[in-house]
Amino acid sequence: MYATLYHAVLDIFGVSVPFFKIVMMFGFFVALAFLAANWVMTLDMKRYEEEGVIKASQQPIPKPNVAWEYISNTLIGFLFGYKVIHLLLNLDTLADNPQNYTLSGEGSLLWGLILAAAFAAYKFYEFKKDPPYVEGSMMTFHPYMMMGNMTLVAALVGFAGAKLFHHLEHFSELVADPMVLFRDPFSGLTFFGGLIAGGAAVLWYSGKRGVNWKTMLDIGAPGMMLAYGVGRMGCHMSGDGDWGIENLAPKPDWLSWLPDWAWAYKYEGNVHGMILENPVWPTPLYEVIMALIIFGILWSIRKKFVPGVLFSIYLIFAGIERFLIEKIRVNPDQFDGFGFTQAEIISSVMILLGIAGVFFFNRLDKKKTVLAE
Repeated sequence: MYATLYHAVLDIFGVSVPFFKIVMMFGFFVALAFLAANWVMTLDMKRYEEEGVIKASQQPIPKPNVAWEYISNTLIGFLFGYKVIHLLLNLDTLADNPQNYTLSGEGSLLWGLILAAAFAAYKFYEFKKDPPYVEGSMMTFHPYMMMGNMTLVAALVGFAGAKLFHHLEHFSELVADPMVLFRDPFSGLTFFGGLIAGGAAVLWYSGKRGVNWKTMLDIGAPGMMLAYGVGRMGCHMSGDGDWGIENLAPKPDWLSWLPDWAWAYKYEGNVHGMILENPVWPTPLYEVIMALIIFGILWSIRKKFVPGVLFSIYLIFAGIERFLIEKIRVNPDQFDGFGFTQAEIISSVMILLGIAGVFFFNRLDKKKTVLAE
């Protein structure tokens, strides 16, 4: 297991890249997950535009706020110099805990001022070389062009939702010590919380820009499943604790071809520094496999249904996958002794909503067809 990308590259390729010390393995795969979702959703948005389901539009190029452009560019330059340059120049002492450094006030004022001036000067050069606004100028806006902003919205709101759901799951701990919300903001994240909050934010954002909510649900379904699989790769590679219960059963003969670590694994060198007495089920690995299979199914059938049904099928598959994996996953009963985990409750609701959605969206489409006739 590897806490950072540096440890992985060093172990696998024998190459030392000091900069990779600041790239946490789990965070690296989370970033890859967002990029993967962005990629497949962009492909589907382009397909929907070619089919005429969503349309490009002519929009006036907005007049820029020059003062804000200078202020924001200068601020970005300062932060980059103050934090990032200082970190790169002091990797030996700061790379062991980049999260604490990120949240601290430590940095280089000199490099902050140098980069602030450089970024401001470059913005001035841009304005002089290519004036950003011509009165009455228009641009063609394609829906897929909003994917960058949409991914950012999903990441920020999803992070907040993942954090909130984790503390609701451990509500007694939150009541006993409310400051736990801020003590370690990068830990304690619940996938379903991120999914619900981030998904709602994406629907709101895309709806404001004219994309029908049912179409947006279908566009997002394969991407969310792919992102989940990629994210679980990060759980497995870093050993973040989302592993299974102890597995002391001997590997069956019919699975003799399966590597031992894929049957029972001790996650040595995990990011928490935990030493497992006995091997456990490598549940993140199983979820990676299941998620990628489900993504392949969703991607192959995505053109076969009326709007909304593909997302409903996603809910059914994703709910079944998570409900089953909970049976062998380390996840003690939550809500002060309630008989089910939060994930089991939410995944059950997902399955029921998915089944209802298949009937609802098909019936809704039939009604529209009848009215059109």
